Amino acid sequence: MRSTLRTRRAPHHRRTTAKLAAAVVASALALSVTACGGDGDDDGDGGDKGGGKESAAAVELPKLDGQTVSVAAVWGGSERKVFLKVLDEFEKRTGAKVTFVPAQDPIISFLESKVAGGQPPDVAMLPQVGAIDQAVQNKWAKPVGPEAQKQLEKNYAKGWQDLGAVDGKQYGVYFKAANKSLVWYNTKVFENAGAEEAKTWDDFVKTAQTVYDSGVPPVSVAGADGWTLTDWFENVYLSQAGPEKYDQLAKHEIKWTDASVKEALTTLGEIFGKKGFVAGGANGALQTEFPASVKQTFTGGDQPKAGMVFEGDMVSLPISETKAEVGTDAKVFPFPAVGDESPAVVGGDAAVALKDNKGAQALLTFLASPDSAEIWAEAGGFVSPNKSLDMAAYPNDVQRDIAKALIAAGDDIRFDMSDQAPQAFGGTPGKGEWKALQDFLKNPKDVEATQKALETSAAAAYKD
Repeated sequence: MRSTLRTRRAPHHRRTTAKLAAAVVASALALSVTACGGDGDDDGDGGDKGGGKESAAAVELPKLDGQTVSVAAVWGGSERKVFLKVLDEFEKRTGAKVTFVPAQDPIISFLESKVAGGQPPDVAMLPQVGAIDQAVQNKWAKPVGPEAQKQLEKNYAKGWQDLGAVDGKQYGVYFKAANKSLVWYNTKVFENAGAEEAKTWDDFVKTAQTVYDSGVPPVSVAGADGWTLTDWFENVYLSQAGPEKYDQLAKHEIKWTDASVKEALTTLGEIFGKKGFVAGGANGALQTEFPASVKQTFTGGDQPKAGMVFEGDMVSLPISETKAEVGTDAKVFPFPAVGDESPAVVGGDAAVALKDNKGAQALLTFLASPDSAEIWAEAGGFVSPNKSLDMAAYPNDVQRDIAKALIAAGDDIRFDMSDQAPQAFGGTPGKGEWKALQDFLKNPKDVEATQKALETSAAAAYKD
Protein backbone atom coordinates (compact mmCIF):
# COMPACT_ATOMS: atom_id res chain seq x y z
CA MET A 1 0.00 0.00 0.00
CA ARG A 2 1.18 3.49 -0.76
CA SER A 3 1.41 5.01 2.68
CA THR A 4 0.85 8.75 2.40
CA LEU A 5 -1.17 9.35 5.53
CA ARG A 6 -0.30 11.96 8.08
CA THR A 7 -2.51 11.82 11.12
CA ARG A 8 -4.51 14.90 12.06
CA ARG A 9 -3.95 16.44 15.43
CA ALA A 10 -6.59 15.24 17.84
CA PRO A 11 -8.96 18.12 18.60
CA HIS A 12 -10.64 18.70 21.94
CA HIS A 13 -13.45 16.23 21.32
CA ARG A 14 -11.01 13.32 21.24
CA ARG A 15 -9.72 14.09 24.69
CA THR A 16 -11.02 11.74 27.34
CA THR A 17 -12.65 13.37 30.30
CA ALA A 18 -14.21 12.03 33.43
CA LYS A 19 -17.58 12.83 31.87
CA LEU A 20 -17.51 9.94 29.41
CA ALA A 21 -15.91 7.53 31.83
CA ALA A 22 -18.46 8.39 34.49
CA ALA A 23 -21.34 8.02 32.05
CA VAL A 24 -20.14 4.63 30.86
CA VAL A 25 -19.43 3.40 34.38
CA ALA A 26 -22.70 4.65 35.83
CA SER A 27 -24.65 3.14 32.97
CA ALA A 28 -22.91 -0.20 32.99
CA LEU A 29 -23.02 -0.57 36.74
CA ALA A 30 -26.77 -0.32 36.50
CA LEU A 31 -26.98 -3.11 33.95
CA SER A 32 -27.11 -5.90 36.48
CA VAL A 33 -30.31 -4.29 37.75
CA THR A 34 -31.90 -2.93 34.59
CA ALA A 35 -30.95 -5.73 32.23
CA CYS A 36 -33.07 -8.22 34.08
CA GLY A 37 -36.10 -6.13 33.26
CA GLY A 38 -36.35 -7.67 29.80
CA ASP A 39 -36.52 -5.62 26.65
CA GLY A 40 -37.90 -2.50 28.31
CA ASP A 41 -41.32 -2.81 26.71
CA ASP A 42 -43.33 -1.93 29.81
CA ASP A 43 -45.14 1.33 29.29
CA GLY A 44 -44.09 3.20 32.44
CA ASP A 45 -43.71 6.86 31.77
CA GLY A 46 -41.58 6.33 28.67
CA GLY A 47 -39.21 9.06 29.73
CA ASP A 48 -36.26 6.79 30.40
CA LYS A 49 -36.24 5.45 26.89
CA GLY A 50 -36.72 8.66 25.01
CA GLY A 51 -33.91 9.60 22.62
CA GLY A 52 -35.02 13.08 21.67
CA LYS A 53 -36.53 12.08 18.35
CA GLU A 54 -38.62 15.09 17.42
CA SER A 55 -41.09 13.40 15.10
CA ALA A 56 -41.85 10.17 13.28
CA ALA A 57 -41.58 11.89 9.90
CA ALA A 58 -39.22 10.06 7.57
CA VAL A 59 -36.29 11.91 6.09
CA GLU A 60 -37.06 13.13 2.57
CA LEU A 61 -35.04 11.41 -0.15
CA PRO A 62 -34.99 12.00 -3.91
CA LYS A 63 -36.41 9.55 -6.43
CA LEU A 64 -33.59 7.57 -8.01
CA ASP A 65 -35.49 5.16 -10.28
CA GLY A 66 -33.10 3.39 -12.63
CA GLN A 67 -29.97 4.54 -10.81
CA THR A 68 -27.46 2.19 -9.20
CA VAL A 69 -25.59 3.03 -6.02
CA SER A 70 -22.63 0.88 -4.99
CA VAL A 71 -21.47 0.68 -1.36
CA ALA A 72 -18.20 -0.86 -0.21
CA ALA A 73 -17.67 -2.07 3.36
CA VAL A 74 -15.56 -4.62 5.21
CA TRP A 75 -18.55 -5.91 7.15
CA GLY A 76 -19.24 -9.62 6.89
CA GLY A 77 -21.45 -12.19 8.59
CA SER A 78 -24.23 -10.86 10.78
CA GLU A 79 -23.09 -7.24 10.38
CA ARG A 80 -23.39 -7.43 6.62
CA LYS A 81 -26.84 -9.03 6.85
CA VAL A 82 -28.18 -6.19 8.97
CA PHE A 83 -26.55 -3.48 6.87
CA LEU A 84 -28.18 -4.99 3.78
CA LYS A 85 -31.54 -4.44 5.50
CA VAL A 86 -30.61 -0.77 5.87
CA LEU A 87 -29.77 -0.62 2.17
CA ASP A 88 -33.03 -2.41 1.30
CA GLU A 89 -34.96 0.37 2.99
CA PHE A 90 -33.01 2.96 1.02
CA GLU A 91 -33.95 1.11 -2.18
CA LYS A 92 -37.65 1.11 -1.22
CA ARG A 93 -37.68 4.84 -0.53
CA THR A 94 -35.72 5.97 -3.57
CA GLY A 95 -36.23 3.32 -6.24
CA ALA A 96 -32.46 2.99 -6.64
CA LYS A 97 -30.69 -0.34 -6.99
CA VAL A 98 -27.99 -0.71 -4.32
CA THR A 99 -25.03 -3.00 -4.88
CA PHE A 100 -22.98 -4.09 -1.88
CA VAL A 101 -19.27 -4.39 -2.63
CA PRO A 102 -17.42 -6.67 -0.15
CA ALA A 103 -14.15 -5.01 0.79
CA GLN A 104 -11.07 -6.32 2.56
CA ASP A 105 -8.83 -4.83 5.21
CA PRO A 106 -7.10 -2.51 4.80
CA ILE A 107 -9.96 -0.86 2.95
CA ILE A 108 -7.74 1.96 1.65
CA SER A 109 -5.67 -0.59 -0.29
CA PHE A 110 -8.88 -2.15 -1.60
CA LEU A 111 -10.20 1.22 -2.71
CA GLU A 112 -6.88 2.14 -4.26
CA SER A 113 -7.18 -0.86 -6.58
CA LYS A 114 -10.78 0.05 -7.42
CA VAL A 115 -9.86 3.66 -8.20
CA ALA A 116 -6.90 2.56 -10.31
CA GLY A 117 -9.22 0.26 -12.26
CA GLY A 118 -11.70 3.07 -12.84
CA GLN A 119 -14.41 1.40 -10.72
CA PRO A 120 -14.59 3.09 -7.32
CA PRO A 121 -17.81 2.50 -5.38
CA ASP A 122 -20.19 5.42 -4.97
CA VAL A 123 -19.87 5.23 -1.18
CA ALA A 124 -17.38 3.53 1.13
CA MET A 125 -17.83 2.77 4.81
CA LEU A 126 -14.49 3.71 6.36
CA PRO A 127 -13.68 2.23 9.79
CA GLN A 128 -10.79 4.54 10.65
CA VAL A 129 -10.40 8.29 11.09
CA GLY A 130 -7.08 7.88 9.31
CA ALA A 131 -8.79 6.26 6.33
CA ILE A 132 -10.96 9.36 5.86
CA ASP A 133 -7.84 11.52 5.92
CA GLN A 134 -6.16 9.36 3.32
CA ALA A 135 -9.21 9.26 1.04
CA VAL A 136 -9.20 13.07 1.11
CA GLN A 137 -5.46 13.32 0.54
CA ASN A 138 -5.75 10.96 -2.43
CA LYS A 139 -8.55 13.17 -3.80
CA TRP A 140 -11.04 10.30 -3.79
CA ALA A 141 -13.48 11.66 -1.21
CA LYS A 142 -16.27 14.07 -2.12
CA PRO A 143 -17.64 16.61 0.38
CA VAL A 144 -20.96 16.00 2.07
CA GLY A 145 -23.85 17.69 0.26
CA PRO A 146 -26.29 20.20 1.80
CA GLU A 147 -29.08 17.73 2.61
CA ALA A 148 -26.74 15.32 4.39
CA GLN A 149 -25.16 18.27 6.18
CA LYS A 150 -28.58 19.33 7.48
CA GLN A 151 -29.11 15.87 8.93
CA LEU A 152 -25.67 15.93 10.55
CA GLU A 153 -26.24 19.30 12.17
CA LYS A 154 -29.66 18.21 13.42
CA ASN A 155 -28.75 14.74 14.67
CA TYR A 156 -25.06 14.70 15.67
CA ALA A 157 -22.94 16.28 18.37
CA LYS A 158 -20.19 18.47 17.00
CA GLY A 159 -17.58 15.95 18.13
CA TRP A 160 -18.92 13.30 15.77
CA GLN A 161 -19.22 15.82 12.96
CA ASP A 162 -15.61 16.88 13.46
CA LEU A 163 -14.40 13.28 13.29
CA GLY A 164 -15.71 13.14 9.72
CA ALA A 165 -14.21 16.49 8.71
CA VAL A 166 -10.80 17.27 7.25
CA ASP A 167 -9.44 20.82 7.29
CA GLY A 168 -12.86 22.13 8.24
CA LYS A 169 -14.73 20.45 5.38
CA GLN A 170 -17.23 17.64 6.02
CA TYR A 171 -16.60 14.33 4.25
CA GLY A 172 -17.76 11.57 6.57
CA VAL A 173 -21.09 10.57 8.12
CA TYR A 174 -20.54 8.39 11.20
CA PHE A 175 -23.28 5.81 10.91
CA LYS A 176 -22.09 3.19 13.38
CA ALA A 177 -20.28 3.84 16.64
CA ALA A 178 -18.76 1.52 19.19
CA ASN A 179 -18.12 1.71 22.91
CA LYS A 180 -14.91 -0.31 23.06
CA SER A 181 -14.48 -0.42 26.82
CA LEU A 182 -16.69 -3.31 27.92
CA VAL A 183 -16.19 -6.79 29.35
CA TRP A 184 -18.99 -9.28 28.71
CA TYR A 185 -19.42 -12.35 30.89
CA ASN A 186 -21.32 -15.62 31.05
CA THR A 187 -23.56 -15.34 34.11
CA LYS A 188 -23.71 -19.10 34.68
CA VAL A 189 -19.92 -19.29 34.78
CA PHE A 190 -19.74 -16.42 37.25
CA GLU A 191 -22.45 -17.93 39.45
CA ASN A 192 -20.80 -21.35 39.48
CA ALA A 193 -17.38 -19.87 40.23
CA GLY A 194 -18.57 -17.30 42.75
CA ALA A 195 -16.93 -14.62 40.61
CA GLU A 196 -17.82 -10.93 40.71
CA GLU A 197 -17.71 -8.04 38.27
CA ALA A 198 -14.35 -6.28 38.46
CA LYS A 199 -13.96 -2.54 39.02
CA THR A 200 -10.15 -2.43 39.04
CA TRP A 201 -7.47 -4.30 37.12
CA ASP A 202 -6.35 -6.11 40.26
CA ASP A 203 -9.95 -7.20 40.78
CA PHE A 204 -10.08 -8.32 37.14
CA VAL A 205 -7.03 -10.55 37.57
CA LYS A 206 -8.57 -11.99 40.76
CA THR A 207 -11.88 -12.60 38.96
CA ALA A 208 -10.02 -14.35 36.15
CA GLN A 209 -8.27 -16.55 38.69
CA THR A 210 -11.58 -17.40 40.36
CA VAL A 211 -13.10 -18.43 37.03
CA TYR A 212 -10.00 -20.44 36.16
CA ASP A 213 -10.15 -22.25 39.50
CA SER A 214 -13.72 -23.28 38.68
CA GLY A 215 -12.49 -25.15 35.62
CA VAL A 216 -13.28 -22.63 32.87
CA PRO A 217 -10.68 -20.59 30.98
CA PRO A 218 -11.46 -17.02 32.07
CA VAL A 219 -10.88 -14.99 28.89
CA SER A 220 -11.70 -15.47 25.21
CA VAL A 221 -9.32 -13.50 22.97
CA ALA A 222 -9.91 -12.95 19.25
CA GLY A 223 -6.24 -13.02 18.37
CA ALA A 224 -6.84 -13.74 14.70
CA ASP A 225 -8.25 -10.23 14.40
CA GLY A 226 -5.41 -7.90 15.34
CA TRP A 227 -7.76 -4.98 15.92
CA THR A 228 -9.10 -6.61 19.07
CA LEU A 229 -5.57 -6.73 20.48
CA THR A 230 -5.09 -3.02 19.81
CA ASP A 231 -8.31 -2.41 21.75
CA TRP A 232 -7.00 -4.42 24.70
CA PHE A 233 -3.81 -2.34 24.72
CA GLU A 234 -5.57 1.00 24.30
CA ASN A 235 -7.90 0.45 27.23
CA VAL A 236 -5.06 -0.53 29.52
CA TYR A 237 -2.88 2.33 28.27
CA LEU A 238 -5.54 5.04 28.49
CA SER A 239 -6.46 4.15 32.05
CA GLN A 240 -2.90 3.62 33.23
CA ALA A 241 -0.89 6.27 31.35
CA GLY A 242 -3.65 8.88 31.19
CA PRO A 243 -5.17 11.00 28.42
CA GLU A 244 -2.17 13.22 27.72
CA LYS A 245 0.14 10.28 27.08
CA TYR A 246 -2.63 8.64 25.02
CA ASP A 247 -2.80 11.71 22.77
CA GLN A 248 0.95 11.82 22.43
CA LEU A 249 1.27 8.15 21.51
CA ALA A 250 -1.66 8.41 19.07
CA LYS A 251 0.25 11.16 17.21
CA HIS A 252 3.61 9.40 17.65
CA GLU A 253 4.92 12.36 19.64
CA ILE A 254 6.38 9.82 22.03
CA LYS A 255 7.91 6.54 20.92
CA TRP A 256 6.52 3.09 21.46
CA THR A 257 9.70 2.37 23.40
CA ASP A 258 8.49 4.81 26.06
CA ALA A 259 8.30 3.51 29.62
CA SER A 260 4.53 4.03 29.66
CA VAL A 261 4.13 1.50 26.84
CA LYS A 262 6.33 -0.96 28.70
CA GLU A 263 4.15 -0.60 31.78
CA ALA A 264 0.92 -1.15 29.81
CA LEU A 265 2.25 -4.22 28.00
CA THR A 266 3.51 -5.66 31.27
CA THR A 267 0.08 -5.14 32.78
CA LEU A 268 -1.65 -6.75 29.82
CA GLY A 269 0.74 -9.67 30.15
CA GLU A 270 -0.80 -10.44 33.54
CA ILE A 271 -3.76 -11.82 31.59
CA PHE A 272 -2.19 -12.87 28.29
CA GLY A 273 0.82 -14.48 29.96
CA LYS A 274 -0.90 -16.45 32.75
CA LYS A 275 -1.12 -20.11 31.81
CA GLY A 276 -4.71 -21.19 31.30
CA PHE A 277 -6.18 -17.69 31.36
CA VAL A 278 -6.65 -17.40 27.56
CA ALA A 279 -9.07 -19.88 26.02
CA GLY A 280 -7.18 -22.26 23.73
CA GLY A 281 -3.86 -20.75 24.75
CA ALA A 282 -2.02 -18.31 22.52
CA ASN A 283 -2.10 -20.64 19.52
CA GLY A 284 -5.83 -21.18 19.84
CA ALA A 285 -6.51 -17.48 20.34
CA LEU A 286 -4.49 -16.58 17.25
CA GLN A 287 -6.83 -18.79 15.21
CA THR A 288 -9.98 -17.33 16.78
CA GLU A 289 -11.80 -14.55 14.95
CA PHE A 290 -13.99 -12.03 16.73
CA PRO A 291 -17.43 -13.67 16.22
CA ALA A 292 -16.08 -17.03 17.36
CA SER A 293 -14.49 -15.45 20.44
CA VAL A 294 -17.93 -14.26 21.49
CA LYS A 295 -19.85 -17.40 20.62
CA GLN A 296 -17.47 -19.71 22.46
CA THR A 297 -18.08 -17.65 25.60
CA PHE A 298 -21.84 -18.11 25.47
CA THR A 299 -22.28 -21.65 24.16
CA GLY A 300 -21.59 -24.95 25.87
CA GLY A 301 -23.96 -24.70 28.80
CA ASP A 302 -22.15 -24.69 32.14
CA GLN A 303 -18.83 -25.46 30.45
CA PRO A 304 -18.22 -22.90 27.70
CA LYS A 305 -14.73 -22.38 26.36
CA ALA A 306 -14.40 -19.09 28.27
CA GLY A 307 -16.10 -17.08 30.98
CA MET A 308 -15.48 -13.56 29.66
CA VAL A 309 -14.86 -11.79 26.38
CA PHE A 310 -13.65 -8.21 25.97
CA GLU A 311 -14.92 -5.96 23.21
CA GLY A 312 -17.41 -3.27 22.41
CA ASP A 313 -21.16 -3.16 22.20
CA MET A 314 -20.98 -5.10 18.91
CA VAL A 315 -20.54 -8.23 21.02
CA SER A 316 -24.30 -8.43 21.44
CA LEU A 317 -24.82 -9.31 17.76
CA PRO A 318 -22.83 -12.60 17.83
CA ILE A 319 -24.51 -13.35 21.17
CA SER A 320 -27.88 -13.05 19.43
CA GLU A 321 -26.83 -15.91 17.16
CA THR A 322 -26.52 -18.22 20.17
CA LYS A 323 -29.17 -19.35 22.63
CA ALA A 324 -27.88 -16.88 25.22
CA GLU A 325 -29.87 -13.75 26.01
CA VAL A 326 -28.28 -10.40 26.70
CA GLY A 327 -29.25 -9.22 30.17
CA THR A 328 -29.76 -12.71 31.60
CA ASP A 329 -27.20 -15.18 30.24
CA ALA A 330 -24.82 -12.43 29.14
CA LYS A 331 -24.05 -9.31 31.16
CA VAL A 332 -21.44 -6.60 30.91
CA PHE A 333 -19.27 -4.35 33.05
CA PRO A 334 -16.92 -1.46 32.19
CA PHE A 335 -13.33 -2.26 31.36
CA PRO A 336 -11.62 -2.25 34.77
CA ALA A 337 -9.70 0.77 35.96
CA VAL A 338 -5.96 0.21 35.70
CA GLY A 339 -5.29 3.73 36.92
CA ASP A 340 -7.64 6.17 38.61
CA GLU A 341 -10.57 5.71 36.21
CA SER A 342 -12.02 3.12 33.88
CA PRO A 343 -11.08 3.90 30.27
CA ALA A 344 -13.60 4.96 27.65
CA VAL A 345 -12.54 4.29 24.07
CA VAL A 346 -14.86 4.69 21.09
CA GLY A 347 -14.68 3.69 17.45
CA GLY A 348 -16.92 4.08 14.44
CA ASP A 349 -17.62 3.60 10.74
CA ALA A 350 -18.19 6.61 8.51
CA ALA A 351 -19.88 6.75 5.11
CA VAL A 352 -17.83 8.73 2.56
CA ALA A 353 -18.89 9.51 -1.01
CA LEU A 354 -16.29 8.63 -3.64
CA LYS A 355 -18.45 9.81 -6.53
CA ASP A 356 -20.15 13.16 -6.81
CA ASN A 357 -23.62 12.02 -7.83
CA LYS A 358 -27.20 12.22 -6.60
CA GLY A 359 -27.32 8.61 -5.42
CA ALA A 360 -24.21 8.84 -3.25
CA GLN A 361 -25.41 12.04 -1.59
CA ALA A 362 -28.89 10.61 -1.02
CA LEU A 363 -27.38 7.60 0.74
CA LEU A 364 -25.27 9.87 2.98
CA THR A 365 -28.44 11.80 3.85
CA PHE A 366 -30.26 8.58 4.72
CA LEU A 367 -27.37 7.27 6.84
CA ALA A 368 -27.22 10.57 8.73
CA SER A 369 -30.90 10.26 9.65
CA PRO A 370 -32.40 8.33 12.58
CA ASP A 371 -34.46 6.31 10.06
CA SER A 372 -31.46 4.24 8.97
CA ALA A 373 -30.02 3.90 12.47
CA GLU A 374 -33.32 2.56 13.78
CA ILE A 375 -33.14 -0.47 11.49
CA TRP A 376 -29.79 -1.68 12.82
CA ALA A 377 -30.55 -0.62 16.40
CA GLU A 378 -33.57 -2.91 16.47
CA ALA A 379 -31.40 -5.84 15.34
CA GLY A 380 -28.84 -5.31 18.12
CA GLY A 381 -25.04 -5.27 18.03
CA PHE A 382 -25.08 -1.59 17.15
CA VAL A 383 -24.79 1.81 18.77
CA SER A 384 -25.55 4.98 16.88
CA PRO A 385 -23.99 8.40 17.51
CA ASN A 386 -27.27 9.84 16.17
CA LYS A 387 -28.78 11.69 19.11
CA SER A 388 -32.22 11.84 17.44
CA LEU A 389 -32.61 8.07 17.42
CA ASP A 390 -35.39 6.96 19.76
CA MET A 391 -33.76 4.85 22.48
CA ALA A 392 -36.78 2.54 22.39
CA ALA A 393 -35.38 1.19 19.11
CA TYR A 394 -32.68 -0.75 20.95
CA PRO A 395 -33.73 -4.33 21.73
CA ASN A 396 -32.84 -4.42 25.42
CA ASP A 397 -31.81 -2.28 28.36
CA VAL A 398 -28.18 -3.33 28.13
CA GLN A 399 -27.82 -1.98 24.60
CA ARG A 400 -29.96 1.03 25.47
CA ASP A 401 -27.78 2.02 28.44
CA ILE A 402 -24.60 1.68 26.39
CA ALA A 403 -26.12 3.99 23.76
CA LYS A 404 -27.25 6.49 26.39
CA ALA A 405 -23.72 6.72 27.76
CA LEU A 406 -22.34 7.38 24.29
CA ILE A 407 -24.89 10.12 23.55
CA ALA A 408 -24.47 11.66 27.01
CA ALA A 409 -20.74 12.05 26.34
CA GLY A 410 -21.50 14.62 23.64
CA ASP A 411 -18.24 16.08 22.35
CA ASP A 412 -16.11 14.47 25.06
CA ILE A 413 -15.11 11.34 23.17
CA ARG A 414 -11.78 9.67 22.63
CA PHE A 415 -11.37 7.75 19.42
CA ASP A 416 -9.64 4.38 19.05
CA MET A 417 -5.89 5.06 18.87
CA SER A 418 -5.09 2.57 16.11
CA ASP A 419 -7.86 4.05 13.99
CA GLN A 420 -6.20 7.46 14.26
CA ALA A 421 -2.88 6.06 13.07
CA PRO A 422 -1.66 5.61 9.49
CA GLN A 423 -3.39 2.50 8.24
CA ALA A 424 -0.04 0.89 7.44
CA PHE A 425 0.60 0.86 11.18
CA GLY A 426 -2.79 0.71 12.87
CA GLY A 427 -5.07 -1.08 10.43
CA THR A 428 -3.32 -3.66 8.26
CA PRO A 429 -3.60 -7.44 8.88
CA GLY A 430 -0.25 -9.09 9.34
CA LYS A 431 1.62 -5.81 9.68
CA GLY A 432 2.34 -2.96 12.06
CA GLU A 433 0.57 -2.85 15.38
CA TRP A 434 -1.69 -5.81 14.61
CA LYS A 435 1.28 -8.10 13.90
CA ALA A 436 3.37 -6.83 16.82
CA LEU A 437 0.57 -7.45 19.30
CA GLN A 438 -0.18 -10.88 17.84
CA ASP A 439 3.49 -11.71 18.42
CA PHE A 440 3.13 -10.30 21.93
CA LEU A 441 0.18 -12.63 22.55
CA LYS A 442 2.49 -15.53 21.62
CA ASN A 443 5.21 -14.33 23.99
CA PRO A 444 3.95 -11.75 26.52
CA LYS A 445 7.19 -11.91 28.49
CA ASP A 446 9.26 -10.27 25.74
CA VAL A 447 7.95 -6.75 26.23
CA GLU A 448 11.12 -5.11 24.93
CA ALA A 449 10.97 -6.93 21.59
CA THR A 450 7.32 -5.96 21.22
CA GLN A 451 8.12 -2.30 21.87
CA LYS A 452 10.94 -2.33 19.33
CA ALA A 453 8.70 -3.91 16.70
CA LEU A 454 5.96 -1.38 17.38
CA GLU A 455 8.33 1.57 17.17
CA THR A 456 10.01 0.36 13.97
CA SER A 457 6.64 0.01 12.23
CA ALA A 458 5.28 3.28 13.63
CA ALA A 459 8.35 5.28 12.64
CA ALA A 460 8.09 4.11 9.04
CA ALA A 461 4.32 4.65 8.79
CA TYR A 462 4.22 8.12 10.34
CA LYS A 463 7.26 9.24 8.34
CA ASP A 464 5.52 8.32 5.09
